[in-house]
Amino acid sequence: MEGTVMRRGWSRAEMAARVAADIPEGWVVNLGIGLPTQVANHVPAEREVIFHSENGILGMGPAPDEGAEDPFLINAGKQPVTLRPGASIVGQADSFAIIRGRHLDLCVLGGYQVAANGDLANWSVGRKGVAPAVGGAMDLGAGAARVWVLMEHCTREGEPRLVERCTYPLTALGSITRVYTDLAVIDITPAGFVLRDAAPGVTPEQVRSLTAAPLAIG
Repeated sequence: MEGTVMRRGWSRAEMAARVAADIPEGWVVNLGIGLPTQVANHVPAEREVIFHSENGILGMGPAPDEGAEDPFLINAGKQPVTLRPGASIVGQADSFAIIRGRHLDLCVLGGYQVAANGDLANWSVGRKGVAPAVGGAMDLGAGAARVWVLMEHCTREGEPRLVERCTYPLTALGSITRVYTDLAVIDITPAGFVLRDAAPGVTPEQVRSLTAAPLAIG
């Protein structure tokens, strides 16, 4: 918003680590393309979190060390990954059966906008020729037991991404329950946005001023 000073908040790596810290032991978790893929880099090896990638990996590990990449082992965003002990490679039909059969405890998606009613827009900003189709995010948004969003709180122009109603084409309807941004952790409840945590140095009032919908303090 014009005239509003953005605070530093969490870095992108810290945002991903904040999500990773909240994932319970034993959950099966899909990580969407983009920033959410970094979440796998912040789960210690001794913790059992089973990461799923829609291109056919169950048991995905963190990014490999530089020089140790396997060009045939990539995630859905075509980034090199590793496998955890016991991992499986499955066909894409089986991978989507995992999604559509509601076998995912959680999906973490990126976003362009999240509405106070839990709607998500994350595949298009409405410009022709930028994104051809919604893709697997539509299945993930509807099929996972829980859907969290990991995204910057505002656009590069300073416009809020947390809004009363999405203005971009929708990906999923009413399925988002939590949003992690560089400024805060915000739950979505029947009453709307509720602030659960703010980044160090960021006040609830600053988060509220950069959110284009009512924000309660939890």
